[in-house]
Formats: sequence, structure tokens, C-alpha cells
Amino acid sequence: MKKNLFSGAELIARSLEDLGVSCIFGYTGAAILPVMDELAKSSIRIVINANEQCAAFSAAGYSRASEQVGVAIVTSGPAITNTLTAVADSYVDSIPLVVIAGQVPEHKFGTDSFQHIDVASVFGPTAKKVFSVKSINNLEMIIKDAYFLAKSGKPGPVVIDLPLNLQQKEVTYESLPLSQFSEVYEQEVHLSDRQCEQFFDLLSQARHPLLYLGGGLNNHKGSEAIRRFNALFQIPSVNTLMAKGVIDETEAMHQGMLGMFGTPSANTIIQENDLFLAIGVRWDDRVAEKVGFAIQAKIAFIDIHPEKVQQIRNERRPTFSFIGNAATILNDLSDWGLKHAITLDIGAWREHAVQLKLSWPLDYNRQASTIQIAQVLEILNGKLPDDAIITTGVGNHQLFSAQYLQRKKPRTFLTCGAFGTMGSGMPLAVGAINARPSSPVIVVDGDGSFRMNMGELFTIGTQQMPIKILLMNNHADGMVYNLEDISYGGRHSATCRNEDVRFDQIADLCGFGFSKRVVKGTDLEQALEEWLSWTGPAFLEVITDRSEVLYPVVRPGSSYKEMELGPHIKKVQKQREI
Repeated sequence: MKKNLFSGAELIARSLEDLGVSCIFGYTGAAILPVMDELAKSSIRIVINANEQCAAFSAAGYSRASEQVGVAIVTSGPAITNTLTAVADSYVDSIPLVVIAGQVPEHKFGTDSFQHIDVASVFGPTAKKVFSVKSINNLEMIIKDAYFLAKSGKPGPVVIDLPLNLQQKEVTYESLPLSQFSEVYEQEVHLSDRQCEQFFDLLSQARHPLLYLGGGLNNHKGSEAIRRFNALFQIPSVNTLMAKGVIDETEAMHQGMLGMFGTPSANTIIQENDLFLAIGVRWDDRVAEKVGFAIQAKIAFIDIHPEKVQQIRNERRPTFSFIGNAATILNDLSDWGLKHAITLDIGAWREHAVQLKLSWPLDYNRQASTIQIAQVLEILNGKLPDDAIITTGVGNHQLFSAQYLQRKKPRTFLTCGAFGTMGSGMPLAVGAINARPSSPVIVVDGDGSFRMNMGELFTIGTQQMPIKILLMNNHADGMVYNLEDISYGGRHSATCRNEDVRFDQIADLCGFGFSKRVVKGTDLEQALEEWLSWTGPAFLEVITDRSEVLYPVVRPGSSYKEMELGPHIKKVQKQREI
């Protein structure tokens, strides 16, 4: 029987349906219109963003909030280059993403055609792989291969460059089984009994072991595996920015975020450990360079990225290292530990970790006449449901959020870590609400980051997405403003915005049912409660103190022992509640 013929565009829609894709993010144009037209006929929902960068960030937000691969579809030329920042951001944060980009017809290559760009050359260093489609016959293979490649091993973005003529050309649809791809990409590697024995020999000798947990664990399997492991062995822990929620941050022995703007107790306990158990981390410079190369602790390192493991083997000489999926390896270790009844004699260390966390709480200027970002987030933290998903932009508000908003579940704190992309907060939220519509989704942003993709107010408001936006407006780029005070004699060359704009009124015009501005601290708590209880798009603008400084901080070139606590963080005497 002769198979039905499909256009390339139809084939793409059918392939995405086969993969279980139910939602894509994008912006249309002539060079991708055949695909968009077919998607509109399919079961796949299309979310139209304000621009292509936002579309790719929303697809990344979809991935960050779920166990699925986000898909963005855009047209040619400036549309695809607009996605470059989001692709680069996903690459360094290990976020699975597929970007399908329209391209001019093949016969126009090399002719200076309107909106032609060499996609492979531009995206090569920033993507896990770029597929330049050259034949309609392997298009289904490329779509499905790209999807599985994006989420396999060290996850990352895959870009597909698709000429217009191949979207229109017809071919038979093979309906390639997904097992053909999963068998290639989803192979598990396990620890041997001998390797488990080596690990526990090392762990049993330690008196001050410390878990250093990274984004490689920020999924349900990873979170379940580390919680199971630590229920057995009860080791104090710290997390990276990308690993918030991997372990319940309210647990007594969990110290919170480590690094340049880490919590006082996390940045203190790392100076005292004798076995650094690094799992699913990339040794970010904002964390690792603060340790330097003189760390006295032994190191165990588990990660799925072979190049990173080899780099750390060369630079830091770990006593134990293994390349593999962190969840799989942790379950191997838990199984072996149970089988051999492994226990750790670290009771004094555990109690020290509990007391350390109690002794060094975060704090801020509680006597200030103006509203503090830390104040807003401290109040918000007490009102957040456990399943709320927080997205942030980039700046002081991001790190204050990481410090003050304690998360108990994985994939509930979405932020751009390694690339630090301002303007990402709202599009990440658009992706998150489409991935998990039953969870509250909250954007925490600063005015500098917020303005970069303000068009998403239109996306959220006109599509009535129940996203809550908390804008903390200090009329400045706060993090750079602080740096200018420290290193540039207080000269503020381009960070201040003395002109005021009523962002709450703009949100109202974009369709937000709740839109309010708060200037006085006495109005703050009630406004937060009203904002949180609103059922549709809700916008709350809080005018905050421009002079507020983010503490603690470990400045570039400094070590953890040189951490600056600022004027308000103090050691307290507080006993553990029994």
C-alpha cells in the first residue's frame, strides 16, 4: 500500500505530535508560515510571544518547569538571531530546547537574499548541535533526533535550520518509532560494587562531609534520589543557584545557596568540611573560585558531562569521580549502602550544621524609611504555597530571591544562572504556566530587567495567563549601582533612572485585572495578600530603596573566609527547638 505524501510542514507537525509535544512558542513570518499553518491544524497549541527571544525563553521556561523539551518556532534572518541569547543561555544552564527556524529557499543561498543568515556559523558555539536540513527525506529523522538529543546526557539546545522550499516539498511519512531514538540516547550507566565500596570507604573516613548539590539534580528523579540518599546518611548540604528546591531548603542541616552571594552559613560551612561531595554541578566561578585550589577537603565528583569531569580531574584531583546520571548513581549508592548497613559517625558535625544555620540568619535594615527588597521577599516567603513556581530576571532582586525565598520542591525556582540574562523573568513564566497550569506562577523582577522584555506584559495580559508579577522598582540597575559605589567612587554613569514611569498603569492597559503600586511599607503586606489572591494576571509594583546593598558578598578574587556580611547580618545565639 502506498504511503500518504506529506509536505515538509505537515511532516514537522506530525513528528512533534508523535513526540508528545502539546505546546510550542513562537513568532511567525513568511519563511516559517507553512509550518505554522500546519501546526494550527494540529493538536498542538501555539503561544505567540512578543518577540523571538521571548519565544525561545518561554520554551526554555517550559523545559525548566517540566520534564519536557521546550520547542520554539521562528522565521528567518533577524528572527532566528533574536533567539541567540536564549539559546546561549540554555546551553550554559543545560536546558533542553529545540528551536526550529525558517530559512530562505535553497536556491537563494549565497545570493544576499532578504533575511538570509548562515545559521550553523552563528549558532555553532552556543548550541548542542545545529541541523541544517538539506533533504526532505531525512526531515522526520532530524526532528525526532533533535528532540532526544536535546534532553540526553548534558541537556542543551538544538537548532534546526529549515529552508522554505523543503517545508513545501512532499515526501512519505515513515512514522519512525520513538524507541529507535530512546535506545540510542537513554542508556544508563551504573556504578560497580567496587566503585560503591570505594565511595563509602571515602565517606566513612570523613568527619565533616558536605553535599554540594547542582542543577543536574533539579528534576524529579534527581530530587527523589538525593532525598533518599540523605534520608539514609544525613549529611549537611549546600546548593547552587540552579539547584534551589532539590532538597527542602527549610531542613535543619541544609545551609542554602553557596557562592558569591550565598548565605552566611553555606559560605562558612564550606571552610570546615573535609569531604566535598559535588553532584551535578559545573563548578561555576562564582562558587568554585572562592574556594581556590588550596581546599584541604577531599573531593568526590559525579556528573554526566565527560568534559567537565575530565576538567575537574585535571584541576582539582578528586579522590573519587564518575561520569553518569546523578540520580542513577545516587540510587546505586543508596542501594549499596542499605545492603551493607552503612552508617556514618558524624553526629557532632550534624549538630554543628544545625547550630550554624540558626546562628547566622539573613538580615537587612529593618529601620529603613524606604521599602527594602529583602523586606518584600521575607514577607512573600511566608505566604508562598509549596507548589508555587518562581521565575526571576537577573540582578539584585534575583539573588535576594535566591536567599529569601525558600523552596521545598524541584523545578520551582526558575532563573538564568550562568549567562545572567536580564529580561528573562516574564518569558520564563509564560513557559512555566503553560507547562504547569495548575501551579501558581510568580515573576520576581527588577525594573532594569523588566524593561528589557516589557512586551510580555501584552502576551500575559491579552492571553489572560494567571501569572503574578512582582516588580521591585528602585529606578536603577541595582547590582551595577552597588558596584559603582564600591569600585568607581560612587560615580553612577548609566545606572540611575530618576524619571518615573507608572508600570502599574501600563499593566492595567495590557489587560491585568489587578494592578497596584506600593510606596509605603505600611501598605506592603495587605497589597501582597491581595495580589496573591487574585485569580487572573496580577501586577504589583513596589518602590524600593535604591541604596540597598546585597549581602553577604564574596568579592571577585576573595575567598569565603573574606565574606562581607554588611552592617545588618549578625551572629545570634539561638538554640535548636526540640
